[in-house]
Amino acid sequence: MDELRTRIESETEVWAYLQDLRYALEHNAKITFQAERLVDQNRDQRYTNKFTVADLFPDENPVEAIKRELKQLTIEEYIQTVKDLRFPKKSEMREFGRVYDGKGDVYIKIRVELLSEYGNHTTFVMSYHYAETPFSPEMFPYRK
Repeated sequence: MDELRTRIESETEVWAYLQDLRYALEHNAKITFQAERLVDQNRDQRYTNKFTVADLFPDENPVEAIKRELKQLTIEEYIQTVKDLRFPKKSEMREFGRVYDGKGDVYIKIRVELLSEYGNHTTFVMSYHYAETPFSPEMFPYRK
């Protein structure tokens, strides 16, 4: 990816981001989850948000399941920070990777807005889908 678009934050910055994320989620943040995306129309269904969330959490409300999972993200699962070129005034997005034993690698891309213009915390979940390419250790700068 373009170096101007991505960067690796320090462990302290990632830790602070995860604290903000947990704070927002524990204080009734609105979660916007894109179950259906235009990019998914030409993609193998297995690698879509809708399929992955239904497969991992079949008997749960998708938004509640994602909320629980996001609260559990760790520094070791951090991949990188990405500038949103489509919406440059919005905060950057963070990419994480989580391995679900017996299911596969899941790519997660989120943005947290604390106290948005409407006075609410929001968490935008752009991606929560099985990874098309298996994760490699080099992808995770803080994995021990």
